[in-house]
Amino acid sequence: MGDNIQQWRAVLQCCPNRHPDQWLYLSMLAISLCDRFKQEGVLYDLSDLNEAIDLHRAALALCTTGHPNRSDCLNNLAARLCCRSRQEGALSDLDEAIDLNKAALALCPPGHSNRFSILNNYAICLHDRFKQEGVLCDLNEAIDLCQAALALCPTGHPNQSGCLNNLAISLYDRFQQEGALSDLDEAIDLNKAAFALCSPGHPSQSVILSNLANSLYTRFEQRGILSDLDEAIDLDQATLALCPPGHSNQSLILNNYAIHLHVRFEQMGTPSDLDEAIDLYQAALALHPPGHSNQSSSINNLAISLHSRFQQRGVLSDLDDAIDLDQFALVHCPPGHSNQPLCLNNLAVHLYARFNQRGVLSDLDEAIDLDRAALALHPPGHSSRSDSLNNLAIHLYVRFKERGVLSDLDEAIDLDHAALALHPPGHSNRSSSINNLASHIHTRFLQRGVLSDLAEAIDLDQAALALCLPGCSNQSLSLQNLAIHLRTRFQLTGVLSDLDGAIELARAALELCPPGHCNHFISLNILAISLSARFKQHSQSSDLNEAFNIYGQLSQVSHAVSHGDLRAAKSWTTSAEMMKHSSALSAYQTALKLLADWQHVTGLSSSSHHFDVVSKATSSLAMDAFSCGVRHGALETAVELMEQGRAVFWTQLAHFQTPLDAISASGDIGKALAAEFKEVSLHLRAMLESSEDKTSQIGQLTLQRDDVISRIRMLPDFSRFLLPPLFSDLQQAAEDGPVIVVNSSQYGCDAMIILSAQDPVHIPLDIAQANVSELSKKFQSLVRNAGSSDNQLYEIVGVLRTLWECVVGPIVEALQELLVRPGSRIWWCPTAEFTLLPLHAAGLYVNRNSNLSRFYISSYTPTLAALVRARQQVARIAGASTPHFAAIGQGSPYEGAELAHVAAELGDIARRVASVLPFTSLTGGDATVQRALDALSRHQWIHLACHGIPNRRKPFDSSFAMRDGPLTITDIIRPRLQNSEFAFLSACHTTVGYESSPDESIHLAAAMQFSGFRSVIGSMWSVDDKVIGQLVSAFYENMVDGSGKLDCRRAAVALHAAVKELRTKIPLEQQIVLVHIGV
Repeated sequence: MGDNIQQWRAVLQCCPNRHPDQWLYLSMLAISLCDRFKQEGVLYDLSDLNEAIDLHRAALALCTTGHPNRSDCLNNLAARLCCRSRQEGALSDLDEAIDLNKAALALCPPGHSNRFSILNNYAICLHDRFKQEGVLCDLNEAIDLCQAALALCPTGHPNQSGCLNNLAISLYDRFQQEGALSDLDEAIDLNKAAFALCSPGHPSQSVILSNLANSLYTRFEQRGILSDLDEAIDLDQATLALCPPGHSNQSLILNNYAIHLHVRFEQMGTPSDLDEAIDLYQAALALHPPGHSNQSSSINNLAISLHSRFQQRGVLSDLDDAIDLDQFALVHCPPGHSNQPLCLNNLAVHLYARFNQRGVLSDLDEAIDLDRAALALHPPGHSSRSDSLNNLAIHLYVRFKERGVLSDLDEAIDLDHAALALHPPGHSNRSSSINNLASHIHTRFLQRGVLSDLAEAIDLDQAALALCLPGCSNQSLSLQNLAIHLRTRFQLTGVLSDLDGAIELARAALELCPPGHCNHFISLNILAISLSARFKQHSQSSDLNEAFNIYGQLSQVSHAVSHGDLRAAKSWTTSAEMMKHSSALSAYQTALKLLADWQHVTGLSSSSHHFDVVSKATSSLAMDAFSCGVRHGALETAVELMEQGRAVFWTQLAHFQTPLDAISASGDIGKALAAEFKEVSLHLRAMLESSEDKTSQIGQLTLQRDDVISRIRMLPDFSRFLLPPLFSDLQQAAEDGPVIVVNSSQYGCDAMIILSAQDPVHIPLDIAQANVSELSKKFQSLVRNAGSSDNQLYEIVGVLRTLWECVVGPIVEALQELLVRPGSRIWWCPTAEFTLLPLHAAGLYVNRNSNLSRFYISSYTPTLAALVRARQQVARIAGASTPHFAAIGQGSPYEGAELAHVAAELGDIARRVASVLPFTSLTGGDATVQRALDALSRHQWIHLACHGIPNRRKPFDSSFAMRDGPLTITDIIRPRLQNSEFAFLSACHTTVGYESSPDESIHLAAAMQFSGFRSVIGSMWSVDDKVIGQLVSAFYENMVDGSGKLDCRRAAVALHAAVKELRTKIPLEQQIVLVHIGV
């Protein structure tokens, strides 16, 4: 090929300008260059093709109007521009090619020797423009031109098979646009006729076989006749055999073969079909080096297939790999390229699937942005516009379900109507469009209560179901939707036939979604709820038994747990509680196990979106489980379940900091496994903290970590490594004094005393959850306005009295009966709204002998496991080197009011502590974010005096105000703190957490504790800058023991003594604002 090019260059060099054959030599060199380009086919090295186009332009310029070869030059230039358009997706090239073809055809009247070639090329260009712009008149004109070209090919003509094939392709595309099966049938007949004209070894044989396979596959999609699909796959196999390695069409044939196997897998469920499809896609992709024109489509197909395997087997790495491929394809698809809408669409679909799995709203938001971009590339009249409308509608609807913004729902319904208008009766996608519109209108009925919406939704459901062929992919969805909507109508009208119909439809849907299917538990939940509803009407035990037998299947989940599985399990708990069914405790155990598995899948993240999802998933579950355990007399189980469902972020974070000394000491295998676990955990945490998207790497590291954990559990004495702790493990929290769980649930409020060597003791509380919530809101309002009047003080005391009478008083009586020594320490572990109430300050306030502080010294812990970890950490550092103390004070922060007494506070601490421990002070310009972080990592004792800024909506942004910016929770938990002991947080609101989920304990004090500080003092509301200095001074005076040493385990006693000393000198709300957390 190179020699041929050089020869034509030499001829041209010798050819005088304006020589009568110069146009011919230019054309021949251009054709040779184009042939070389076709052999190499590299997208981003278009030099041969670009030079060929320039040469054809030069040749055309020499063949002016009237030149006998002008039509040849027009035709050649048009063909090369069409080729470049296919490579770069530039519509301007294609438009110019069509204009050139039109001009060439005008020069070739019937009977002209070039007319056939020009008709053929003109049709190809129009067809290509249709593929880019979706304008149907282009396609219709292309078909007319193909038919005209075919008429010029009598039987036996050497180009007849090519003409038949081109016409078949265009008719196939018109079927795709208009849905007329006659076009598809004719395309198949034409393909078969074209193949019959090809003798063995004919160069077009593989192309025609491939087109015939695709057309048969499409007819299968329409009519559901498996023989069409099987024949298509047989033809794919035969086509591949005709394409030895290196054949130009091999990648295309591999792709088509893979697509058809993938679909047969969806029909027959044979895993080998899907695995083979993925192998074929990967083989096709390997044939496309970076920049190859078909690389984008191969990547897209492989991503779609991996997504399907994820749906069937639940292996999240398949979905992550699909998203990585989608993102790569989109990045390498330049703006204006014909594949850009497909890349946008696929990435949106797969991000939406990951949202369904992990529940992270940023995935859904990104999917919607991608949908909008894809829709903008599909204007009215485009063949893919309906798909874009449909995808955007679905994703907006789901976002409405998450956030409740009605404009999302209204827009989704408008888009549904627009999509349905593009799918007239007989269209293959009409059923799915009707399904979507029905579901969204039903939701609007639930929001606004307009009965006509419900009636319309049911009519649409029935119409969609009537269009579903048995076993088609939309059938289970149609059955599910109609079942749900009939049950809704039953709830309104009480007509039992609607409920009976809903049950039968749900049964049919469940049969189509066997265990392991991604929609199995959705169908299961619909059926169970409907059966429970019928039991309420008929009281037939068979309905109730069947409903809870169905729910019981949730305990057998074997695939990767999704958010939908967790919702089904929570539905089980709700139904069991409502029916007072004996499976209630099992329901909570299953739900909390699925919660743990789901969190393991979703990973650890401090993003607000992720935390919103986790908070919704855990909302009230642990507290209701605790209540259920108590009501069933299973007190130890109640405690275990409560621990599983609270402070889940901190629990996951603790798994990355698990001490491995005992494992290392167990032997050489244990030592190696401990090192491997530590290395993988460090890498995984680094990935999770990265600001970049590391989804694929996180998935791989998670699998590695799971493998190490399973091997550690095979070691003697480590079978429960990182499993939820048993009660016997949690009981260690009470080694130095009882821990009192105070629980608020919709099913009742209870307290439980945990003792180190006795069974737990249950104390029923005479207060309802609603009253606890009201009391909490009232108290928060009072302390915000504390000091404004004597009446405020009276009302605060009223809250503390109610707390004593309804909650703390009965607990103190129980402690006294258990012979817990007066003056000893106790730990509070409150849940729900109790976390916002000062249990430590409860009392009658008639005289000093009627308050809790008269009986016991109070501390808090967010969870029992947190206290156990803190105790174990203290034991490990007993022989460690001398700790260092850092006092960090910022009275002039980057924002907020000046704190006039910070310097005096730090000076007082220095006078009391500097003689006991090595002491460092950071103030003013030295108290920056980075220097504060350095101090946290290098000092074991910390005192922070500054503004505390809670963020109740984005709790990980809660911060301490430094000179140059906020020191956030995210900053604090990032370093690996070693041997940290004590932190005094002399700042406002440091125990104020997440507004909608206080049980997650995402606040500054908890961040310090879970970062390694075993003993922490924080504030429940605002502190007075002047008053806090007095408390701090008295506290450190009491912290130094008789031997002149500081011990973090004395913090609670020192705080108790300091408050006692200042009781008559400072306001009540400032006496009780500080609390101790930890050992």
